[in-house]
Amino acid sequence: MLMNEQELHQLLRGVRNRTVSITEAIERLKTLPFEDIGYAAIDHHRALRRGFPEVIWGQDKTGAQIVGIMKKMAAHKDPILVTRLDRTKARAVLKSFPNAQYHPVSRTLTLTVRPIRQGGRGTILVISAGTSDIPVAEEALVTARIMGNRVEHLYDVGVAGIHRLISRYQKITEAQVLIVVAGMEGALPSVVAGLVSRPVIAVPTSTGYGASFSGLAALLTMLNSCAAGVAVVNIDNGFGAGCIASLINRT
Repeated sequence: MLMNEQELHQLLRGVRNRTVSITEAIERLKTLPFEDIGYAAIDHHRALRRGFPEVIWGQDKTGAQIVGIMKKMAAHKDPILVTRLDRTKARAVLKSFPNAQYHPVSRTLTLTVRPIRQGGRGTILVISAGTSDIPVAEEALVTARIMGNRVEHLYDVGVAGIHRLISRYQKITEAQVLIVVAGMEGALPSVVAGLVSRPVIAVPTSTGYGASFSGLAALLTMLNSCAAGVAVVNIDNGFGAGCIASLINRT
């Protein structure tokens, strides 16, 4: 099944060269826009429009629903990413897809039927302020990586010990896009953005004491950053940051 622009070109060339019949082409295209399986309408057209297939939100789905969606996507040889997947559901999914990989820290699951083609202009660097922010940072890292990017990370380099960040100055300045994940007061993205000439995607986390209001304080700090070039995603939204970073890196 075709699911990306290159394969669509290949199919159309086959029809033009008469190596693929019109009937066969229609059969392969008929489920391309979406496939209705009752509890989900799977958007098989998304990779053609957006460059990456639909991502499965695992938190509010049953294990059986996730497996059902994955079976349809795997038939198209799509790379599959499931986010917010707890261990119990992951075990159920792995029974049906033993080749899938569960990432417990980020609560994500990935399945690649064929190798991921590397792309992008450079490296995406994921930075976390503290160890407690790593789960959100890992969600961003897994997302950017399965979308075909070279991804590296720096963890536990927050502003409470700014020398830890400065000691990695060269690595920071070499990155094409930076994802900076922080809880508490959320100051780290402003510091990083002041050091680089690249886009910085700030991710507030819900890490912090009562006055952090489950990440709202960090969110407001990042929205009010005095450093230019900082974009902000929602609280704990590592997936959103990884997706945006991938789009920027591929543009």
